[in-house]
Amino acid sequence: MQEFDAIRPYSDEETAPAIQRLIKDPEFLDMVGRFKSPVVAKWAPGVLRGFVRRWLARHFGHFHRVDDLQAGLSSYVGELVENTTSRVTHSGLENLSKHASHLFISNHRDIVFDPMVVNYLLFQNGFRTTRIAIGDNLLANRVFAEMMRLNKSFVVRRSMTSPREMRDAYLTLSGFINHSIDHNDSIWIAQREGRAKDGIDLTDPAIIKMFYMSRKKSGLSFDEAMNKLHIVPVSIAYEYDPCDADKARELEVRARTGTYQKTEGEDTSQIMKGLTGYKGHVHVHFGAPIADAPSEPKALAARIDHEMHANYHLHASNLVAYQMRGIHPNAHETPGNVSDSVVTAETWSPADLEAAEAEMERRLESCDEAIRPYLLDMYANPVVNALAANNIGESILTSVD
Repeated sequence: MQEFDAIRPYSDEETAPAIQRLIKDPEFLDMVGRFKSPVVAKWAPGVLRGFVRRWLARHFGHFHRVDDLQAGLSSYVGELVENTTSRVTHSGLENLSKHASHLFISNHRDIVFDPMVVNYLLFQNGFRTTRIAIGDNLLANRVFAEMMRLNKSFVVRRSMTSPREMRDAYLTLSGFINHSIDHNDSIWIAQREGRAKDGIDLTDPAIIKMFYMSRKKSGLSFDEAMNKLHIVPVSIAYEYDPCDADKARELEVRARTGTYQKTEGEDTSQIMKGLTGYKGHVHVHFGAPIADAPSEPKALAARIDHEMHANYHLHASNLVAYQMRGIHPNAHETPGNVSDSVVTAETWSPADLEAAEAEMERRLESCDEAIRPYLLDMYANPVVNALAANNIGESILTSVD
């Protein structure tokens, strides 16, 4: 594993020292304090810091293995999930083996909660948790970097300045992913760089090509190498996105100016909002592992997309946004009514749809008029692609990041 030292998560031997560093870190103590008791954090931060330090030492200071730490954190993760959702459901886990490793390729809506809810469901159902791919932009915050690497996260380098650097970084990443799968460690990775802020989930073929880079010299064909990875398409569907207005604002600025510049601390702010904000019902679908991969990256990316779109759980919020987009001023598209053939995981009553419509109207009213079409898009677009995946319409083939 030495060749992957620059990107790998912490090992068991590194776990206890990393925990001790965090327990002594004022920034980390303040962050936990604000989360546990925001009022005390505001008026007596020094007192709270001491309390948090003792609490962390008592509950987590004795851990020496990553799996033991995750087991110890599971109840707190469960509490966070329960407090920020109305419920979490899943489908498809019966297709997976608890004794095999998998490469989970997931749609991407939230920086931290996406892999958290996947690992939460895996853990609750007796599977080992995954190693998590995170962009190096999240490591700018020292505390988050420490926390992420303790939580089985590995680094996807994005800040390369030359083609050679990029090739070397992708080769190392490819090697680490294949090494992990070969040694029975599952991987979670987003289907593309950056969150799908417009609700259009599309897999980047460049990521698929990266998986093969370290296998080329072995003599394996592309499809053979992909089959060895046991790729599982994952569809994560949030009823409500805590960061929806922020995403819509970014899309509007990009459309109007051609670019968007993040403010200092924006990633950190959205991590916390995504973690603590209300999400309503969250459903995660795990596809069957792909054992008959196509022979080229674009075809495999399209296969993954189809699986995600066909099995995406459409909430009442999605259906309402799809219908509202047809009558809302300045809407980007005017669709017809939602077809009776739309595949949803449950039947929506008129009361459900009425409540969702009221909530969507509230969200639209609370944001600037210019960004409202973009907010509707992010909820409505999954319906368009679900219809297409079930042969009821045409999919959206372009996406704005």
